Amino acid sequence: MPDAKIDFRPNCDACAALCCVMLPFDAGEDFGFDKAGGVVCRHLKGHACTIHADLAAKGFAGCQHYDCLGAGQRVVQEVFAAKSWRSDPDLLAPMERAFRAMRRLHEDHALLQAALRLPLTPQEKTQRAALLADLGIERPQTQDTLSAYETGPKPRAVRGFLASLKGRLQPRR
Repeated sequence: MPDAKIDFRPNCDACAALCCVMLPFDAGEDFGFDKAGGVVCRHLKGHACTIHADLAAKGFAGCQHYDCLGAGQRVVQEVFAAKSWRSDPDLLAPMERAFRAMRRLHEDHALLQAALRLPLTPQEKTQRAALLADLGIERPQTQDTLSAYETGPKPRAVRGFLASLKGRLQPRR
């Protein structure tokens, strides 16, 4: 699966509402109530949000702005072969672990792509390219490969590289 074929845009129709279950949130400006991670949001019925059309107006702008970077649909379709925790509750915990790891993998990829917009030295460009290739974003993922990614050295290497570039960032105006 080449990088160009991976869709990093969320596709809720191909997901199983993973973000509506897996993610915690605290009541405040962006969320109308507290919700623990791993708990089904009270607005979720089936695989659909009952207030999706009015998220911001109903006090859930945070949901409206959340972007899984395509991790949700990739976990459901690729890792779990279109199966869902809704029809098989035993899948909830493994889907949660896979979603967390896939989201991190996709985020690390996006951050390394964004680093290209910085004035990198030739050595940094080489290091960035090596880290990007090492992510293996184009390879099919399984529960085992995602677990190995999350617990292995790659995320730390990516974060270390990105931290080394921090001084080049310009404050937003």
